[in-house]
Amino acid sequence: MSTPFIDPRRPRPRIRPVKAMRHMQNLLNDKEDTEQVFHIMDCLNGNNIERKLKAFVKTEEGAQCFERRRFLPEILDDHETLKKLPDGTVGRAYVDFMEREGLTAAGLVEESEKWYDANQKFDDDLEFFGYRMRDTHDLLHVLTGYGRDQLGETSVLAFTHGTNGGFGNLFIAYIGARELAKLSDNPARIMASVKEGRRNGKNCLSLMQEDIVKLLAEPLDDARKRMNIPEPVAYKAALNMLNEIGYDGQLSAA
Repeated sequence: MSTPFIDPRRPRPRIRPVKAMRHMQNLLNDKEDTEQVFHIMDCLNGNNIERKLKAFVKTEEGAQCFERRRFLPEILDDHETLKKLPDGTVGRAYVDFMEREGLTAAGLVEESEKWYDANQKFDDDLEFFGYRMRDTHDLLHVLTGYGRDQLGETSVLAFTHGTNGGFGNLFIAYIGARELAKLSDNPARIMASVKEGRRNGKNCLSLMQEDIVKLLAEPLDDARKRMNIPEPVAYKAALNMLNEIGYDGQLSAA
């Protein structure tokens, strides 16, 4: 597969920074309102996902991905099967993370559907590729070591920008980090976590090109080494600093 199918009825993407700021404020007010993320991406990412798709399908991994066309939430939410994997594998770590955080892959789908319900859907390759980006987000938390606290979310989005691009990812990361920096006497350490995430994302193998089923069965330490995903040193240092002032994982001190 060298040329993806993109529905010609799709409107050309437009950059809408004012609307993005409104949705960003909504997200700052409630970090669990994941729907806002999809609005921000739509406002700021332009044709980034289309460019990434066209490059992806030309790779061997990309061609195989579209040939399989796996619906990842069904695989990722099958915790019973994933719990049969050996201790220390990516899949076992993923289940532990999702159950600890009270998350499901289907839940992220549901949040994205709130955005899709307000926009026309297209059953094309671009839509499938966008779903893959969405459905691997929480898996990326496990691989990178970034938590679901506000600093972890901003850092993993910076990591995503380093790997996949998309100005929306970077915008959310820096605005979120800027808000967190107001809590600290050392804001540079907060920003260092975001910069580290972006740098690490640029230097690693892309999760998008992984066979997710095989990855889930791989030892986590081996997967991180193979994909060149280092320990998030700056994130951990900044998180320790925030915890000392009673950081509750969001944008206010406890």
